[in-house]
Amino acid sequence: MLRLENVSYRYKNSGHDAVKNVSCIFEDGKLNVVMGASGSGKTTLLSVLAGLDKPTSGEIFIDNESLTELDPDLYRRERVSMIFQAFHLFPLMTAIENVCYPMKMNGIVHYKARERAKGYLESVGINEEKHGRYPSNLSGGEQQRVAIARALSTGAKVLLADEPTGNLDVQNGENVMDILKHLADKKNYCVVVVTHNMDIVKKADVVYKMSDGVMQPLLCD
Repeated sequence: MLRLENVSYRYKNSGHDAVKNVSCIFEDGKLNVVMGASGSGKTTLLSVLAGLDKPTSGEIFIDNESLTELDPDLYRRERVSMIFQAFHLFPLMTAIENVCYPMKMNGIVHYKARERAKGYLESVGINEEKHGRYPSNLSGGEQQRVAIARALSTGAKVLLADEPTGNLDVQNGENVMDILKHLADKKNYCVVVVTHNMDIVKKADVVYKMSDGVMQPLLCD
């Protein structure tokens, strides 16, 4: 669970807050969606949730622990995991090597990491024949599923997704959202998706609208 209490963020040399006094709870077992146009502050919010930026004011808690009391590197490596619109896979690593990478960073030995990576890839629909392919030899939908498998491999129970369907066609976008919905509803992950795509709202358990840094609830399950 992520809890925000009066969180604001202002970029240096900016005259206004990109995120304004946001208070909310993103629960586990829920697909949480934050809707907003470009420039609304939703990506800045995600960056603050990921610990990449510190709030100018207010406080964020994960499972009732304040982020100010946690090691930021360990938080980003073990507690939350990011999924990006542009996939951000390592181009010179195969699919399975990409998924193994976070586990090796966390000290898991190679053979165990590889076995777990196979399971994560299979769970998102990437069959063994494609495990040895490089990202350039995978479709956009396949690359995003590998990116989700990599996010899962960290062991983090909070998944933060920035426009995860933005580079995908309609069908692949639906497939990716079905995976994220399953992880939230059936595997009890806390999933937070920021997007401008209205179609994603259909799968959400909780929906917020963000405009000019202000976030308001639209739908609560």
